Amino acid sequence: MNDSEDQWLEWMDRLADDDYVIVDDFISEELFSLIMEFFHQKEVSNELKKAGIGTQKDFQVKAEIRGDFIYWLDKDRDTALSPFFQLMDELTQKLKQFCYLSLSGSEFHIAKYPVGSYYNRHLDQFSESTNRQITVLIYLNKNWQKGDGGELVIYKDGQEIMVEPVAKRLLLFKSAVIEHEVLTTNIPRYSLTGWLLQQPSGIGYLLS
Repeated sequence: MNDSEDQWLEWMDRLADDDYVIVDDFISEELFSLIMEFFHQKEVSNELKKAGIGTQKDFQVKAEIRGDFIYWLDKDRDTALSPFFQLMDELTQKLKQFCYLSLSGSEFHIAKYPVGSYYNRHLDQFSESTNRQITVLIYLNKNWQKGDGGELVIYKDGQEIMVEPVAKRLLLFKSAVIEHEVLTTNIPRYSLTGWLLQQPSGIGYLLS
């Protein structure tokens, strides 16, 4: 991606003003294909695990709340995704530069929502651990159409803002501010999800 500083500034201003920002075609077709190849390898090797809620000490799997399957990424281990991690480093730097955020870590996972799954309304934050600053979502659903389901609903100022999970779309929002939910999926739904942290939590510590 070769966007100018002005483009980055526009995105960061929208995030600062609205608490969220949506950017279409944020990743290249090449990076999209690379992520999906990695994703499908993890599917085939059965490395996606049922997601739960809570921190490590009170982690629970509750299908009535969320139904996705995830694989936690590790920058040192998952070197096939180095271009993605480089892009996230750039994003982090722009947030520091334009939004004056004190970010010192990140955590990411790939997530698959099988048909019929969802994630009830929630905040991406815990009362006992508040280091998640910015939620990062990159959608990976090629040829998504209305009726396929899996939209993300943002709840803000009495409004419900529908975000369609179309391929290569970026959604950023303030983790402690934006309540949201994932609507029921009618086809398998793929995404790459993560958090930019005030202090690193360690892979697997924050499990929701």
